Amino acid sequence: MFRKNLICTAIAGLFLFMSGCTAQEKTETQKTQPAASAEKYVGGKNNGSIVVYTALEDELVTEYLALFYKNYPNIKVNIVRESTGIITAKLLAEKNNPQADVVWGTAASSMMVLDDEGMLEAYSPQGVERVAAKFKSDKPVPTWVGIDAWETAFTVNTVELKKLGLKAENIKSYQDLLNPKLKNQIVMSNPNSSGTGFLTVSGVLQLNGKDSEKGWDYLTKLHANIAQYVHSGSKPAKMAAAGECAVGVSFGYAGISQKQKGAPVEIIFPVEGSGWDLEANALMKKDKINLAAQTFLDWAISDEIMELYKKNYPIITVGGSGSYDGYESDPLKQLIDNDFIWTAKNREDILKKWAANFDSKSAAK
Repeated sequence: MFRKNLICTAIAGLFLFMSGCTAQEKTETQKTQPAASAEKYVGGKNNGSIVVYTALEDELVTEYLALFYKNYPNIKVNIVRESTGIITAKLLAEKNNPQADVVWGTAASSMMVLDDEGMLEAYSPQGVERVAAKFKSDKPVPTWVGIDAWETAFTVNTVELKKLGLKAENIKSYQDLLNPKLKNQIVMSNPNSSGTGFLTVSGVLQLNGKDSEKGWDYLTKLHANIAQYVHSGSKPAKMAAAGECAVGVSFGYAGISQKQKGAPVEIIFPVEGSGWDLEANALMKKDKINLAAQTFLDWAISDEIMELYKKNYPIITVGGSGSYDGYESDPLKQLIDNDFIWTAKNREDILKKWAANFDSKSAAK
């Protein structure tokens, strides 16, 4: 069990390959920005239509886009919203004929996969020098830029727990989820379709020695208490709030928002620390790059939208951490020492092994 006190400590070593652009490097970054030739770049900066793939929650997309349309009423944004795993798989399937212009608010671990496949167009959004180097790709002109982070949390229904002879204080750790009283009482996100599910599984494996069998042994024991694996990061929290399960393994904001609506739930951050990931944006590599897509990416890291991100996620990529109801202390202390290099390298193998062992309890897609 360990926690980190400062963000530089929390993620030092995770992003050794991410140096990005500092404020002092802004001029050099602009020099290396690809030239906008008439042949490659089409449309207008402030009008037209773009396709945006996102894994952001539906209600957040609606809230955020209202702000975008206030500033850019002549740009039509066609949203394709799915969970992280489905968005990633869709983008990979469309590699040779990309349909999306922009990827918005999708896991950085997925962005790394797309980048390795040569699918992302280098672009420095306006104001990118404000984003800490550890939160964007390591290329002179970044191929993706992070906006916020989210982490594993348990949403527990106090009414349902009482029926089982348990209280919220009985669930403080991953080990507490193995209590026999919780058999068929836990809902968790499927890591093959949900970014929350993947960061949770990755986090468990890292907390148990990464490549050892200890983490997989834990997941096997947990499987006995799982009622269902669902294809959404927020759904386990919503199901717990509705009394459909006693515990939903989800992420912090999903549970906190249910509690704010009056659901009889408590939000538990495991004492061992939480697995986590970044939500990030990128420009898709296409034969014709829509200039309105660049405008969208400029806006998507602006101070105005960052203030909205901070309302929903306590950890944003500019200006440090925000405060948020539901967190007893600085949420940065909750983050495990997440090894993104190891995660990206082992992602495919982790997902295959998880599916082979645990997919029998997955909800129908």
